[in-house]
Amino acid sequence: MKTIKELLRDPETKIIDVRSPMEFASEHVPGAENIPVEQISAHAAEIKKLNKKIVLYCRSGARSGMATSILKQEGLENVYNGGSVYDLLFELQIK
Repeated sequence: MKTIKELLRDPETKIIDVRSPMEFASEHVPGAENIPVEQISAHAAEIKKLNKKIVLYCRSGARSGMATSILKQEGLENVYNGGSVYDLLFELQIK
């Protein structure tokens, strides 16, 4: 399995921020799409059609963990909890 850092640098990876739109607007990982955790199940079919590796993140990793579980229950396999937005931003700065 690739590390989160490797997944983030892979152009075939889709990054999804599961925080609220207000949180997303204040700071987010470049290129990320905002789908709040409350709406993730409703978007599962379209996410599955992407046929990509999916990294989810939030403020602390709790909501992204819930979203990861929801998507796995919906049949997605390449779904990863990236944890905190700050962890991912830090990972992207390291070469």
